[in-house]
Amino acid sequence: MSSAEFKLIERYFARPVHAQQGVVLGIGDDAALLNVPAGMELAVSVDTLLAGVHFPENTQAADIGHKALAVNLSDMAAMGAEPRWATLALTLPKIDTAWLEGFSAGFFALAERYKVTLIGGDTTRGPLSITVQMHGLVPVGLALRRASARPGDLIYVTGELGDAGLALRALQGTLDLPAEHKAQLLERLNRPEPRIAAGLALRGIASAAIDISDGLAADLGHILSASKVGATLHLERLPLSADVSSFVIKGGDWNLPLSAGDDYELCFTVPARNEIKLRAVLDRLMCTCTPIGMIEEAPGLRCELADGKSFTPDSAGYDHFA
Repeated sequence: MSSAEFKLIERYFARPVHAQQGVVLGIGDDAALLNVPAGMELAVSVDTLLAGVHFPENTQAADIGHKALAVNLSDMAAMGAEPRWATLALTLPKIDTAWLEGFSAGFFALAERYKVTLIGGDTTRGPLSITVQMHGLVPVGLALRRASARPGDLIYVTGELGDAGLALRALQGTLDLPAEHKAQLLERLNRPEPRIAAGLALRGIASAAIDISDGLAADLGHILSASKVGATLHLERLPLSADVSSFVIKGGDWNLPLSAGDDYELCFTVPARNEIKLRAVLDRLMCTCTPIGMIEEAPGLRCELADGKSFTPDSAGYDHFA
């Protein structure tokens, strides 16, 4: 490691580490050492964000820092895991002190909220790219998975769908929105709220779960494929903000809430026998959860309109290699 790289890490990313956070050895060595408590399993996820792909080139640095961590926290939520530790690989075109100040501020503000410790990583020069690896803990046998949905399970989603996709269309100039509406939607695109509390509460209640990153149709499709089942969604039940609802009603286009992606809400399935438990949990959560359909034995995803007609999305969701 060069002296310049060491100074960059020391200035922007080194933070005090406390023993109770399970870090035996953090930033500064060839590898971190972690203490995984007995009776817990280690959940690990990794995501890469690229400029111009996962966020517009002119996105504020603090927003990028927030989102880089948030998308990984969302993966922990989908597994019912408590987030603990993160590593960060940062590729920069150049050392820009103002950008680094903003990025690290956004990253650590969210990390502190969820008591996540940055334990290591790497910095290098090249086109802007951010890779975060997240580590979390979940009691043995209680992780939420994709492969356990069964016919008769109800399908739920947290929050609202389509806001981030609508914001992106506004940024791309294909949609005109009032300034105050655009600002609210951009907040959903740039600063998604990971549903950690919901994920933890769903342990032992949900049969399967996934976070919605590539669009509801695509991500629910992963549950259906892993569980070897099908499903019917009732589109009029999808939870939509006023702006997205207006967009859908005006054009009759359900592709936005089904396929736009970047929602980072949870989609999960619940057996009928757990509905009473779920209702008790929902009363304590800070986000809404809406039933939108049912798992069925027949393979495939069927999207049904209020009049009983079917709707077929133009695409299954975002695909990097499409």
